[in-house]
Amino acid sequence: MQHATHPQDGHHDHQFHEGNPLAERNTLRAALLTVVMMVVEITGGWIFNSMALLADGWHMSSHALALGLAFFAYVAARRFKGDARFAFGTFKIEVLASYTSAILLLGVAALMLFESVARLLSPSPIHYQQAIAIAVVGLLVNLACAWLLRGEHHHHDHGHGHDHHHGHDHHHDHGHDLNLRAAYLHVLADAATSVAAIIALIGGLLWGAAWLDPLMGIVGAVLVAIWSVGLLKQSSRVLLDAEMNDPVVEEIREVVAELPAPARITDLHLWRVGKSRYACILSLASDGGLTPELVRRRLQAHEELAHITVEINPTTA
Repeated sequence: MQHATHPQDGHHDHQFHEGNPLAERNTLRAALLTVVMMVVEITGGWIFNSMALLADGWHMSSHALALGLAFFAYVAARRFKGDARFAFGTFKIEVLASYTSAILLLGVAALMLFESVARLLSPSPIHYQQAIAIAVVGLLVNLACAWLLRGEHHHHDHGHGHDHHHGHDHHHDHGHDLNLRAAYLHVLADAATSVAAIIALIGGLLWGAAWLDPLMGIVGAVLVAIWSVGLLKQSSRVLLDAEMNDPVVEEIREVVAELPAPARITDLHLWRVGKSRYACILSLASDGGLTPELVRRRLQAHEELAHITVEINPTTA
């Protein structure tokens, strides 16, 4: 005989993603700022013959696109929030946007690397003073965008204290808005590239080290590629439901181990349905008179679990 329970509140509303209106507004503002600066840097890099500045401008173009994607992901998530076709809400629209922006950044990194190597092999005169002025303005714009998008990034790790009978205080690093994180890291990476461009241009102006300019373009390309791969791994983990190594899985196992009657986990599935919310399917084998309601109440001590399905089957002989 099988018993099953479903959402914690006893009904299906499928709205596990709360949305982030402030992040949506700030992402739009940052995108508009970035587009303006992108045009200035690409134009300035072309006119003043600075590869570092041009690379920063093209890099910023990827950020403009990524911030635009982030903004439209927020809009789409809000627009389809009540759409019954999305069984677990619209959270993954935003994750898909962060994944897409990471892929775009990989392409931009490859372009930056190609152009920088070509300039290193075939150097040409650079108008340093004008290029430095534009790079400084670009850095200020990047810092302004980072301030707009700082959101929850003041604390990348935070603790969830669960006030249940075994009193553990577990730490999870899953409470972030991945869409906002993607946008935030985009502008941070661009700020780092701007700093590299400024250093290269000052070095060329003071010491005649023209090779620093394309070299910093290469450094910027490598930085962007490393960051892109990191975001790809993080967002693809959510998109592919690769969450079974999350700390909350161990917490579920602890709850089962401390049930009032012996029970064995025969099936366990966990996947993310919000920035810090999970759905869980748990199947147990037990002959100890356990009920799904009792198990579900124990699991509800973990607020990350937004949707819990419990099934109990008799132990087979």
